[in-house]
Amino acid sequence: MLRYLLTEDDVGAVRFGISPLCELGLSIRAIADPSRFPLQVGWLRRTEAARERLDQVALLALIDERGWTPDFLNPRPSSPLTRLDDELAALLAMPAEVFRDDLVAVFGQVPDVFAGSTTRALRRVVAALGQLWETCFEPYWPRMRAVLEADIVYRGRQVSQSGLSAMLNGLTSRISYDHGVIEMRMADPRPRVRAVGGDGLTLVPTMFTRRGSAPVGDGPPMVLYPARGQGALWETERVANPAAVAAILGETRASLLAALGDPASSTELGVRLGVTASAVNQHLRVLRDAGLLVSTRYGRSVLYLRSELGTALLTSRAG
Repeated sequence: MLRYLLTEDDVGAVRFGISPLCELGLSIRAIADPSRFPLQVGWLRRTEAARERLDQVALLALIDERGWTPDFLNPRPSSPLTRLDDELAALLAMPAEVFRDDLVAVFGQVPDVFAGSTTRALRRVVAALGQLWETCFEPYWPRMRAVLEADIVYRGRQVSQSGLSAMLNGLTSRISYDHGVIEMRMADPRPRVRAVGGDGLTLVPTMFTRRGSAPVGDGPPMVLYPARGQGALWETERVANPAAVAAILGETRASLLAALGDPASSTELGVRLGVTASAVNQHLRVLRDAGLLVSTRYGRSVLYLRSELGTALLTSRAG
């Protein structure tokens, strides 16, 4: 059990971040045991051939039989706009003792593949992660990032509408919050209590955790939780539409309107509905100009959400 203790000041310092390096590190768990990550079967299938060309010896040496990875693969992101190049540069510049200590904390020793020169071991880790990114993540990152950003927008709406407690208690069944205490049920049997203090708490949505996780060691307070909407990322979605609305708007626009009860980007919607990104953007502009959608920019993405008028149209026609 891990407990984070928050004061009133700490509650105001809860923030969100996105970390490409966290996604890389956590994805090794799906690569090592695909059966535990059914929502990412689409990604695993699409990247199967590319993964055969990777340094899998180094990658799989970064995970143990429990699915734990060293904390240097889970850096605390400073914002939702964190760049992988910056994270890999920081990893490469990591002090040798931190690298070794993080490995020992997970494996009880430094794995044989990383024994000897720490500089050489770090270079191999960074090179293997860079190859994993270029071949298996970069082609799909816009889609993944859109899901992660939409999740953050959704959580922000929860805080504004229902408060921080409701948002934290809705992250995952493994996490609960009550009277300034966040409890995480962890595979690690050791009870750990960490006062957030002035460090702040960072919440990180991810595609590659099922029930939530946190750093193995005593690093800065951070919670990684499963992002909403990831299950629809790799499969075409067919949204059932009220026939009258589809007759007025057309099947695709009615599908978009029905799908946008939660924020989403045009990239994510294109994947979900099996429509090209350019076509989705044209339809979204028409729906927004008609007042049926609203849009907001979040980081590099524009997120769309059904307006009150759009919801009223669906509701009235469905009735």
